[in-house]
Amino acid sequence: MTARERLRDYHAKRDFGRTGEPRGRGAAVGDEPRFVVQIHDASTLHFDFRLQVGDVLKSWSVPKGPSGDPRDKRLAVPTEDHPLEYEEYEGVIPAGEYGGGTVIVWDHGTFEPLSHDRKGRPVDFAESLDHGHATFRLHGEKLRGEYALTRFRTGKDESWLLVKGSADHARRQGTPDPRRARSVHSGRTLAQVAGNS
Repeated sequence: MTARERLRDYHAKRDFGRTGEPRGRGAAVGDEPRFVVQIHDASTLHFDFRLQVGDVLKSWSVPKGPSGDPRDKRLAVPTEDHPLEYEEYEGVIPAGEYGGGTVIVWDHGTFEPLSHDRKGRPVDFAESLDHGHATFRLHGEKLRGEYALTRFRTGKDESWLLVKGSADHARRQGTPDPRRARSVHSGRTLAQVAGNS
């Protein structure tokens, strides 16, 4: 399947004449896969967690955001694949558009796929996600260490859990207040980005 086919849902939900979101014209794929966590103040305030898988960003909405504490199991609801260029996106999606609201880049960086089979052999990352469990190590400005995504419900209400690995030294704290959080790109808060639109 091509990136264009994987982005069909993304394109169908957006009017690019109104929104400044990237169309997805084919960003270069680097040596190390990328991740981004965005704070999105839409109909509900939430975090969007995105992992590069091939030429798209697989995406989940995480209402409470990722945690550095292995005791926190965070709900992660899958959304449509996004283009690689979305890693850089920060701005205001106009009211009335899908996802209307303000977006900032809370964290970004690279990640290492860590998934393996029962014999300890590496498993393709896309395949591990298809099977419903993927482990990876994040190398971000704020998030570091091992995490896992595990699907616990399939079908129309597909749901996953995002959990920090217990082997790492845990930061015994949750995610900061998203309204006060600052972008790793611009240093601005949600209110500051919204005010400059």
